[in-house]
Amino acid sequence: MTADEVTSGVPVDLAPLIERAEERSPGAVRRVFATVGPDLFAALRSSGFRRVALQVPAGLTRGARELADRVRTEGRVDVVLVTRACFGACDFPSPDEVPGMDAAIVLGHSPIPNVRLTLPTFFVEMRHLGGDPVVLAEMLAAAQLPSPLGLVASVQHMDLVAPLEAAARARGIELTTGEGDRRLAYPVQALGCNYTSAEQIAHRVRGFLFLGTGEFHPRGLALAVDRPVWSLDPLTQQLAPPIDRARLLRDRLLLIAQCRDARKWGVLVSTFAGQNRSPTALALIRKARARGLDAEALVFGRLDPADLLGRDFDAYVNTACPRIALDDASLYPRPVLTPPEFLQAIGERPLTEYRFDTYH
Repeated sequence: MTADEVTSGVPVDLAPLIERAEERSPGAVRRVFATVGPDLFAALRSSGFRRVALQVPAGLTRGARELADRVRTEGRVDVVLVTRACFGACDFPSPDEVPGMDAAIVLGHSPIPNVRLTLPTFFVEMRHLGGDPVVLAEMLAAAQLPSPLGLVASVQHMDLVAPLEAAARARGIELTTGEGDRRLAYPVQALGCNYTSAEQIAHRVRGFLFLGTGEFHPRGLALAVDRPVWSLDPLTQQLAPPIDRARLLRDRLLLIAQCRDARKWGVLVSTFAGQNRSPTALALIRKARARGLDAEALVFGRLDPADLLGRDFDAYVNTACPRIALDDASLYPRPVLTPPEFLQAIGERPLTEYRFDTYH
């Protein structure tokens, strides 16, 4: 690591990507940082902001108090912690949620370029190089994964993409990447609602490799592309077996079939700026009513399964985060479908053509 990298806290080759994310991001002022470090604190001190809301993802809540104290001391701002769970850059704090705050700091996420912010926001992506790219590439070779492989990554491990590509190439494995659409701040990036960087190259690869932790992104990727999906955790250096896409599709298609006779539909609409799809909700309501079905919009902030108890609906279609329907289905008292699944349930799309609910 060079002296410039040590003093800035940002790898030299990361700077152009961060600039790209800032340039593509409309709305309130936003800044992007690789880590909690000197650059962030200097930006806070020079910003003129006095009161800042700090939002942390679930995995960092245990150390949130220490983080808040560090930001308060080195950034010279007053800090309040946002206590609700944070699932992505789509549900950043609003002025109503943090009254009196001048700005927000969002940890663990990159900005979503086409989402307009309502508060000046500092995004701290918590970049982590993770494991040795040579060791990881040797794992891929030993597992005899097919080539070429499409590669997608969570933002925390984006810095590992280039060295892993080089190490894999030296071992005869071609890793292919895509650009993605306007919702992605970076090429190769995966969001829970958007895998367009993978969809663009699916026809050119024999499978996909997700670089990151957990099953959340690999499951979404497996639904979005009709290819085998492996996941490589660079922190534990573990390569997971491919996602069982057939089982995922079987479960979703069974749920869709159960809704074919539903007559009364609740259409779920989020008030979060990054998840609000009111035009989509209105279009679905019109389609339902045109087929003689009852449909009503239900507006919420963060959806709790208890909010739907006792309501007179046969099923729901969710226009907020698609993972509410896909990952939390068992928590709800009635079936919850995504918009493409809803169109299958009412007969506008064939059951044989499953489509992931991609946010653009």
